[in-house]
Order: sequence, then C-alpha cells, then structure tokens
Amino acid sequence: MKTAVWLIVTLALGILAAPLAADAQPPEKIPRIGVLAAGSPTTYIARYEAFRQGLRELGYVEGQTLAIEYRYADGRFERLPALAAELVRLKVDLIVTLAAPETAAAKRATTSIPIVFVTHGDPIGTGHIASLAKPGGHITGISTFTPELAPKRLDLLKEAFPHIARVAVLWNAANPAKLLDWREVQGAARALGVALQSREVRGPEDFTSAFAAMRKQRPDALMTLNEPLTLHFRASIVAFAATERLPAIYGPREFVDAGGLIAYDSNVADNYRRAATYVDKILKGTKPGELAVAQPTKFELVINLKTARALGLTIPQQLLMRANEVIE
Repeated sequence: MKTAVWLIVTLALGILAAPLAADAQPPEKIPRIGVLAAGSPTTYIARYEAFRQGLRELGYVEGQTLAIEYRYADGRFERLPALAAELVRLKVDLIVTLAAPETAAAKRATTSIPIVFVTHGDPIGTGHIASLAKPGGHITGISTFTPELAPKRLDLLKEAFPHIARVAVLWNAANPAKLLDWREVQGAARALGVALQSREVRGPEDFTSAFAAMRKQRPDALMTLNEPLTLHFRASIVAFAATERLPAIYGPREFVDAGGLIAYDSNVADNYRRAATYVDKILKGTKPGELAVAQPTKFELVINLKTARALGLTIPQQLLMRANEVIE
C-alpha cells in the first residue's frame, strides 16, 4: 500500500514539475541584425517599413522572431565608424547598410559579420565587392549603380523646361560613389548645351555656403545627385528651391513628398523589400560572397503639380503622361 501511495505521489510531483522545468528553459535565441544609416529615423520611415514588410513576408516578426538594432548618424557622417563599432560589439548576426558611406564604415568595423547594402551607388568602384556576379568576402546586397540615372534627370529637367541654360548640381563630393555620377552628368550637359555649376557639400555645415553661391550666381534650375547626405537635408534643399523659385529635379521620391518638384529614381521601396531576401538567405546559412548583387528593376518618375503651380511653372503634358505618379 505504501509503495502504491509513494508511486502516486512521485508521479504527481513529476507532472507538476514538468511545466516548471519547461518554464526554466532559457528563451530561444533569435537572430539580431543591425541597421546603420547616415540620416535620422524620419529620413527612412517608408523605406524601413518596406524592409520590414519584406521580412514579414518571409516569416519574420520584429521583436518576436527577429531583433533589429537601429543606429542613425543624423547627417553626421563622422559618427558612422563609432556606430558601426557599436553594432559589432553587440554581436549582431548581420549589418544592413544603405549606401557607400555606411558600407565603408561597417567594412572597417568587421571582417566577418555579413553586410547587406540596399542603395549602394558604386560597390565595385569603391572596392566593397569584387564583382556583381561574385561579390566575394562578407558583403553583398542591392546596387543602384546605374550611371545613366543622373544624366536622365538632367535630360528630364531640360525636357520639362527647354529654356534652361545653367543648372546647379548639389552633390556630396566626399562620397566616392558620386564621382562617376558627376562625370556622367558633365557629359550629358555638353550634349544638351547646358552649363553646370558644381555646388559641393561634404557635411551639414556646407549647405549654407552652397545656397549662398547659388543665390550669387543664380542658375536656371537645380538638381541633386542621389545619396544619403542630400537626402537627409531634403527639407532644407526643397525649401531653398521654393524660396528662390527654382525648377528642380531630385533622385528619391522623398524629395517630392517633402514638396519638391520632380523626382526620378529607382523604386527604393522595392529595393528595400528585396533586401529582406538577402537577410533571410544569410541568416539561413548562405555566405554573402556567394549571393550575386542585384540591381534595380523598377524606376519611377514622380511630379508634384502642386509645387509647379506654386512656382508658376507649367509641366508639359507629354511628361505628365509618362509619370508614374502625379501629386495634385
């Protein structure tokens, strides 16, 4: 009898202890990725939502099955190395970078943690990868290496406003990926009979002098070369163009969303969604160097008619008909 009672008690205690033992198990480790950006959180709201959407489509839920550490330089590129080193100390499984400056900082900070870039303008020219087909090393991603985009913007600007003869080009000369863009724009300008005014910025403090130079030697129109510094300061650039009543064309659609006139670029949201597939493959064991670098497949022309009316400008109907989106 005593043996039976002892057996019953033992079984009961075992049943009660089972869930306690299960509760005591350490939580399952989830992957942690770092995101390194030159701008501020508000700069990338739509882009990161597209990235997270891409992750959700692949079964990842931020905060549950995947942790993301965001680090922003707030337009201060000199902060990027320290932020990259911080992500390395956190032992993230992968670092997502935006363009050339962030990728360079991450590459200097680690030789082993995989790096996925999303909007790199010239990953080969900067030495970040060996080739698009076989990047090698620990870096891969999506390149926006499309030298014809910058000349195309100048061509669209001239088509919209045939009278323009002098165009100011606002660009970050400290970004090595933009040197090719600048050379390509110069060639396009010669073909179009347009004189360019190079307005270089290398940091936040340079915009005031660049704007002053444009006021002094007034151009007929303005264009920017697509990269993180000008994107971060898009509100100031758009406001300057409005105040000076300058027709302007930009790269990313965020400029038009901020009140800019025309934007022509690859579909950045699509690039960010596609970047999620690289993250997924690497987390599942594929080596970055074995993943070919992708290039944009979708492009968009966005025109802000509200801004055109405010500036007293008329956009040709044939250009409006070609636009992917017209903001009324």
